[in-house]
Amino acid sequence: MTPADALHPRLVRPGDDAPHWRWDRHLPALGHTSVDFERRVDHDRLRRYRLARTRKALRESGCGALLTFDVNNIRYISGTKIGEWERDKMCRFALLAADEEPFVWDFGSAAVHHREYCDWLAPERMRAGVLGMRGTIPPAFGLMRHHAEEIASLLKAAGVAGMAVGVDYAETAMFHALEAAGVKVVDGQQIMLAAREIKNVDEIHLLTQAASMVDGVYHMIWESLKPGIRENDIVAMANRMLYEMGSDDVEAINAIAGERCNPHPHNFTDRYFRPGDQAYFDILQSYQGYRTCYYRTFGIGRATPAQTDAYGRAREWLDAAIALIRPGVTTDRVAAVWPTAQSLGFPDELAAFGLQFGHGLGLALHERPIISRAVSLEHPMTIETGMVFALETYCPATDGYSAARIEEEVVVTDRGCEVISLFPAETLPIAARY
Repeated sequence: MTPADALHPRLVRPGDDAPHWRWDRHLPALGHTSVDFERRVDHDRLRRYRLARTRKALRESGCGALLTFDVNNIRYISGTKIGEWERDKMCRFALLAADEEPFVWDFGSAAVHHREYCDWLAPERMRAGVLGMRGTIPPAFGLMRHHAEEIASLLKAAGVAGMAVGVDYAETAMFHALEAAGVKVVDGQQIMLAAREIKNVDEIHLLTQAASMVDGVYHMIWESLKPGIRENDIVAMANRMLYEMGSDDVEAINAIAGERCNPHPHNFTDRYFRPGDQAYFDILQSYQGYRTCYYRTFGIGRATPAQTDAYGRAREWLDAAIALIRPGVTTDRVAAVWPTAQSLGFPDELAAFGLQFGHGLGLALHERPIISRAVSLEHPMTIETGMVFALETYCPATDGYSAARIEEEVVVTDRGCEVISLFPAETLPIAARY
């Protein structure tokens, strides 16, 4: 340990390729401003860590390069982002060849902006480019052919021509253009997901901060739930509060109450909350790109024995899973403590997929590990220190229409896990109690 490390006992510094937090200390929810009197998120360290993880995964894959169109992967590799409107446009892409610095092709003037403000990338590696924009620019126009040949030339210059290139996803016509340019394409999304599995201290800080924002939103929801308020009113109020708190993307808010709870619809409507409803919510948003998935269930005014029982069982299943989370445990052991699909009235595990569920959190809502009876019992993976994921359970009530949904976000430490979703959920919270 260096003298500088000794001055900061909460940090150990084994290098940029490993998590840095001292797991015997409670994870902080840092403010979202930069200050000189606390060590907060180090964005340069964050970018170095993510690029190092990607290079390591690329080397281990045997591929010569990664070509990414997924905006989460572009951000992870390059540290560049142009706004949430890009997410479904397929208008940007990035190339990481061997151990070289990444190239980023950006939408029009965004490339000029990045050259001005993203000084961690060389200006000549930030290029303007566009492909098909989900087919609206016809392949016959030639943009895909042009960029495929450009990519093939860059692969040759990097000394990896002839090696396989991992591609996360692309328009079908782009796959054909790459093939015509002599580029051998393999599945690159698996390489990127492997890179993104283990979070460093900065990613964990950002995920914890994102969760703390949702803590506050749930307190607002608990105070606001009452007859005369609709599901979409809560969605609007939560969106406004999150953006005022610094969210950069409210991906979705599910608001589900009463007879809509069972079966689970994963949406919201203009239904009014009524006395005696059981209501659950899921808040999916991001802070500096790092996402939340965080369910809570409430009773409105009162709760019936059937509703209380459903909540208790959902909590019991969730707690049993959390108790198992520690390094070295395999995901089949976690999935095994959850009820079978048939015991909940579903014909098979695919029909119940996502109800008793675990999934990684990071720049995407669903990263590794995925934990489900449909997947994990036959294809388990090992839980590792530095993983961050959500665990969620669902239990239908015996009244035939109510249901409980609870979810906790956990950070895997070297001795177990720490829960970072802190709005109280040990027992069914009652709003507008009569």
